Amino acid sequence: MRLIAHAMALAALLSGVVLPASAQTVSERPIPYPVVPPADFLEAIESGTRTETGEPGRAYWQQWTDYTLHARIMPDEKRLDGTARIVYHNRSPHPLPVLALQLYQNLHAEGVTRNRPAEVTGGVELKQVTVAGQELTELTDQNQTSGYAVNGTIMVVSLPQPLTPGRSVELVIDWTFTIPQEGASGRMGWSEDNMFHIAYWYPQMAVLDDVVGWQVDQFLGNAEFYAGFGSYDLTVEAPNGWLVMATGALTNAAEVLPPTVLERYQRAHDSDSVVHVITAAELTGGTATNTSESGYLSWKFHSDTVRDVAFSITEESLWDAARTPVGDRDGDGMADYSLVNAIYRSDATHWDKQWRFGQHSITFLSQWMGYPYPWPHMTSVEGNGLEGGGMEYPMMTLIGGYNDAPESGLYSVTAHELAHMWVPMIVGTDERRYSWMDEGTTSFNDGHAEGDFYDRNPVAGNREGYLAVARMDMEGEIMRLSDFHYTGTAYGTASYSKPATNLNTLRALLGEEVFDPAYKGYIRTWAYRHPKPWDFFNWFNTAAGRDLSWFWRAFYYETWTLDQAVASVMAGSGPTAIVIEDRGWVPMPARVTVTLQNGDTLHLEVPVETWLSGATTAELEVSTVSPVVRVEIDAKQEFPDIDRRNNVWDRDAR
Repeated sequence: MRLIAHAMALAALLSGVVLPASAQTVSERPIPYPVVPPADFLEAIESGTRTETGEPGRAYWQQWTDYTLHARIMPDEKRLDGTARIVYHNRSPHPLPVLALQLYQNLHAEGVTRNRPAEVTGGVELKQVTVAGQELTELTDQNQTSGYAVNGTIMVVSLPQPLTPGRSVELVIDWTFTIPQEGASGRMGWSEDNMFHIAYWYPQMAVLDDVVGWQVDQFLGNAEFYAGFGSYDLTVEAPNGWLVMATGALTNAAEVLPPTVLERYQRAHDSDSVVHVITAAELTGGTATNTSESGYLSWKFHSDTVRDVAFSITEESLWDAARTPVGDRDGDGMADYSLVNAIYRSDATHWDKQWRFGQHSITFLSQWMGYPYPWPHMTSVEGNGLEGGGMEYPMMTLIGGYNDAPESGLYSVTAHELAHMWVPMIVGTDERRYSWMDEGTTSFNDGHAEGDFYDRNPVAGNREGYLAVARMDMEGEIMRLSDFHYTGTAYGTASYSKPATNLNTLRALLGEEVFDPAYKGYIRTWAYRHPKPWDFFNWFNTAAGRDLSWFWRAFYYETWTLDQAVASVMAGSGPTAIVIEDRGWVPMPARVTVTLQNGDTLHLEVPVETWLSGATTAELEVSTVSPVVRVEIDAKQEFPDIDRRNNVWDRDAR
């Protein structure tokens, strides 16, 4: 209502009047109907775990898991042996007769369902499964009271007795698998026999939430991940000479790093400029790590309140590091810092600048999001030959070499992957179903980071990418489940460029003074929680002070497009009549800039309510002494108009 009142006051001041054309009052366009959340979300509101304002309800709950993980990597065999001790805490109000876990490496098992090609390496071999000290066997008949069953990438454990609210249960699982070269659709694996990146590698508790219950959608290779939060103690056994970096704080640096490397590593924590922690001299001299008589070193990491862990082991990589400010994390009025690491092989052309790209991204995004980066380090690992683009993990990213791209290409992917540290690593969205909630939000964020670093328009790239696909009529609805888009183009547009464009559009619609604090509030409120799409919609409805269902319906549920046009400008003896047409189906305010011959400009607006009434034409009357010489819709180019050729009327061009 604030924007409407502002537009009316401005129009009155400038003697402009908005008149919906009477001949167009019969609806010739679809009118966006209200967004009604699904039944399970409405039930969550009724039960008090969600709200109509977009905040978590007073009865909101989520589960917690404590993991103790041990991995041994055998590079020559391309094999991982693992042991997991998992303590699962039931904070829900429901007794749980079964538990569900993710076995992502089963994407590589024989005969599983996939929507992308994948190497068949056998998947996960479960060696032993115990629950509360009792060894379980695979369920083979319906008379078994407890055991486990594996279906694709989902493992279900039938408990000896239900896990009641407020109680916990311990699972211990031993397993092994062959490491695919490009595993989990290129999100983990190995390259050139001198680097491994290990992710989606351990039995991970599936999410039990207050809306869906157990979210056990299969991992098919495309749509990504949904994970709960927990603590992790991770031990990685790697051969002597292999550098290990992982999610979490390295807790035994003195045991695994030789004195010269350790000194540089410690110095980097207080250095604003780059410290070369491991140089070519260490690599050629074989002194990058300590050694042990067994031939293996144990690297230990601890992390708390994260949704996953990943790690890299590299034999021939350089290591650059420096700190970067993230803001005041602890409220003491002093700047806090995180360590930025870049680990890369010598033939990665632009990677000597990666530490600086990481610094800027983390510092800028901490400010942009209004939420300081919370963890001790952010590490970029070069994975040329394994990863062509980039992939995110808590505190870690795996990125291609980008040798054949300009260095801005490396910055761009770095900003994107590091922006993922906020969504979904802090704001824990369900990527499996709603990829737009993390990828689109992240694309919005990285656009502004790149705009700041290179002094570029932060909006244009995503907007033009979306519009190019929309002009070809090849997009799909954003709210379609992520694994069920008809084409890769439709998936990419609905996940990345269009939702990023929508956020920029919403920012322009509401004004930065409304959007920016609301956006930061959303990040802060849903940090380490699990928002659904309707929480996001409700949050911004509340911030705007009005129901924006027409915006959500038009941009998220449909593939309608925006096309506003200056149909005619008629100057006679009286006021100048400007006819604005809405030729698309997306309703948006038409913000009209009128330029007079004397150089003055008038700013008028056709409110969105005009189009929501069913009209497709509106008339503006301008009474001025100086003649109208130019009329332009959306002169700031804030909205994604699909055809800007009809947005301008210019008297001198006629």
